[in-house]
Amino acid sequence: MNIVAEFFVVAFKVLWAFVLSALKWFVRPKEKSVAGQVCLITGAGSGLGRLFAKEFARRRAILVLWDINSQGNEETAEMVRQIYKELGSQQTDGAMEEVTTFQPQVYTYVCDVGKRDNVYQTAEKVRREVGDIDVLVNNAGVVSGHHLLECPDELIERTMMVNCHAHFWTTKAFLPKMLEINHGHIVTVASSLGLFSTAGVEDYCASKFGAVGFHESLSHELKAADKDGIKMTLVCPYLVDTGMFRGCRIRKEIEPFLPPLKPEYCVKQAMNAILTDQPMICTPRLMYMVNFMKSILPFEAVVCMYRFLGADKCMYPFIAQRKQAMNNNEAKNGI
Repeated sequence: MNIVAEFFVVAFKVLWAFVLSALKWFVRPKEKSVAGQVCLITGAGSGLGRLFAKEFARRRAILVLWDINSQGNEETAEMVRQIYKELGSQQTDGAMEEVTTFQPQVYTYVCDVGKRDNVYQTAEKVRREVGDIDVLVNNAGVVSGHHLLECPDELIERTMMVNCHAHFWTTKAFLPKMLEINHGHIVTVASSLGLFSTAGVEDYCASKFGAVGFHESLSHELKAADKDGIKMTLVCPYLVDTGMFRGCRIRKEIEPFLPPLKPEYCVKQAMNAILTDQPMICTPRLMYMVNFMKSILPFEAVVCMYRFLGADKCMYPFIAQRKQAMNNNEAKNGI
């Protein structure tokens, strides 16, 4: 095709993409069913991972839960079994008989996603005992809570391994089958700090930027291979009130307008994006604007905005609390 003609075709497709996106504001896309599909969630023992597990369970998915904390993982599994039990005893069409077509299934595995061999070994075990994965939710994450020059190298490496490298390993473990059947869904739970950064959490920001870059590159690779049956969803929430960043504060006058997100709300928004095959979800929507402005404004202008919002040193109280907690633990151990 002549390059000029092709340019106009591309321009039309771009405009059409804008139209389709705008329509979604008025016509809510239908959610797809994940009933009977195998969903693997990393970091399922607490926080967002636990909430994701409960949401997928309510939609009758088969759950595979990974976490380094066996006790927390089993607690999540018990919650999932209770949901399955409630679903199994629901009445249909006014009849008194129990629903017998749904077989509740949840599998738990202790896995340190920060260790490559552990990921591959556990993945092989999952394939033998459960089968192939339909939905992969890369959710596991850690934060060191140290300024760069005070952060031990081991903690920096740990943050990068869990928050970024683990996504490579889990995807390499389960993507081949998805490619073979052209079906699957990969969810990357990143952070708004994977789109723009702040001071004091260099390792965390770097790991989340890496996860976002990995996700976007893989999305393009799947498109280039015409594997449209494999969906990708990138989840970038603002500060979530899970305790992970306890103490983090922005300017007190601004905080009422931008409080930490409730975990339940964050997961609900993410689930809606996943079930409608939305490529990316930022929560709240203001994060889209912040990311856009960061991309077009001069750096000094961004710094001015950060200082006005109190976002430039918002992590400092969190880091101070972590440091104090560590000092207290060391003092107790020394007694």
